[in-house]
Amino acid sequence: MRKPILLVLIFLIVTSCASTKYKKYNKRLTAVLNSEFYHNQFLGLLVYDPQTLDTLFSCNSKKYFTPASNTKIFTLYTGLKLLPKNIPAVRYKISNDTLFLEGTGDPSLLHPYFRDSTVLQFAKGFSDVALYLNNFQEDKFGPGWAWDDFDYYYSPERSGMPIYGNVVRMQNGSPPYISPTLFSDNVVSMSHTRNREESRNIFYLNPLDKDTLEVPFIVDSTLIKNLWNKELGRKVTLVNQMPEGELRTLYSIPSDTLYKRMMYVSDNFIAEQLLVVASSTLSDTLNGGRAQKYMLEHDLADLRQPPKWVDGSGLSRYNLFTPESMVQILNKMYREFPKERLFNLFPVGGVSGTLKNWYPGNPEPYLYAKSGSLSNNYNLSGYLITKSGKTLIFSFMNNHYLEPTVELKDHMQQVFEWIRDEY
Repeated sequence: MRKPILLVLIFLIVTSCASTKYKKYNKRLTAVLNSEFYHNQFLGLLVYDPQTLDTLFSCNSKKYFTPASNTKIFTLYTGLKLLPKNIPAVRYKISNDTLFLEGTGDPSLLHPYFRDSTVLQFAKGFSDVALYLNNFQEDKFGPGWAWDDFDYYYSPERSGMPIYGNVVRMQNGSPPYISPTLFSDNVVSMSHTRNREESRNIFYLNPLDKDTLEVPFIVDSTLIKNLWNKELGRKVTLVNQMPEGELRTLYSIPSDTLYKRMMYVSDNFIAEQLLVVASSTLSDTLNGGRAQKYMLEHDLADLRQPPKWVDGSGLSRYNLFTPESMVQILNKMYREFPKERLFNLFPVGGVSGTLKNWYPGNPEPYLYAKSGSLSNNYNLSGYLITKSGKTLIFSFMNNHYLEPTVELKDHMQQVFEWIRDEY
C-alpha cells in the first residue's frame, strides 16, 4: 500500500509545483497586458504547450477578433488537407485533335514571381485549343473588400483561369516595361489619383516613379482569350461546355511553393486562388466558399468557437476568429505534418518574410508565425521555441488600437522574449 500512496504524493507535489510555476508566469503576463499601453484596445493571447497539453496563459482567448491575414493560416491548412503535392493546373480533354481546357484556379500561370508555363507548353503541342471559362462561379471580389482597393497590387480579381497573376506590371524606361505586352497601348504616362480606371483597363504610370508598379486588371473572357492568343501565337476559341467524358488533370508547380509565397509575403491573390483550387478537388464548379464549407464541416468541425470565415486572404473585415481557434488549427498542423516542412512555410522572426525586421533570435530564431495587419489591427499567430527547447503554440491578437503599430510590435516582442526565456 505504501508505493501507491507514495506515487500519489509525488504526483501531488509535482502538479502543485507546476501549478505554482504557471501562476507565477500568469501573474507576470497579466500585469504586462494590464499595463496602461494596452488599456485603449482589445487584445487576446493564448499560449499552449502541445506536448503537455497545458494552457500556459489565456486572456480573452475565446473572444472574436478581426484576424486580417491570420486568416491565411486557415487557408494554408485547407491547402495542406485538400491539395496534392503539385498544384492541379487545368483539367483537359482531347477530342477530334482539339485540346479542351478548363481552369482550376491555379494562380501560377505566367505569374510575375513563379513564371510557370506548364500549361502553355502543353497547349503548344496542339494546333487547336479551346478554353472553357464558365466553371468559375464566385464574385471577383470577396465579401467586405474595400471597393477603393481595386487598383492596388494586393487586391487582384479572383478568377478560374488566372494569367500573369491578374496584374499588369509597369516600369518607366525607354521604352517603358509593360507586362503583359497586350496592355502596352492601355498605359498612359501621367500623374493620376488612381493607378487604373475603375471600370476600364486603362492604366496610369507616373513618369516620375522609379519602382515597378503592379496594378490589377479587369478580368473577362475576351481578355483571357486575347492573352492566350498572344502567348500561343495563334487563335484559341471559347466554348460553352467541355466535351463529354472523363477529364484528365495537368499539374504545375509544387504546392508548398505557393503556400510559402502566400505566408512569407502575405500574398492575398495566392490565398484567394488556393481556396478556388481546393474547391476544384471537391466539385466541377470553382467556388472557394465550397472549400471553406467543406473544411468547417469536416476537418474543422471540432473548433470550439466556429469562425466567421468569408475569404481566403483576410482582406475582409467580416472575418471573425478567436485566438483559441487559431491555436487549435496550428496544433492540428503541428500534429499532422512534419515539423521541418511546417516551419519552412512560416515567416521566421528576424530572418524572413513579414517578420524579417522583428522578433530576432538570440542568437537562433525562435518565432515561426504569420502576421495579420489591417489599419488599427495587428495579430501574430504561430510557433515559439523556448530556450529550454519547448515548442509552444500561440495567438496574440490586437484590434482597434490607436498607437503606432511599431510601438505595439515592440511591446509584443518584449512579451515573446519573456516567454522564450522563462518557460
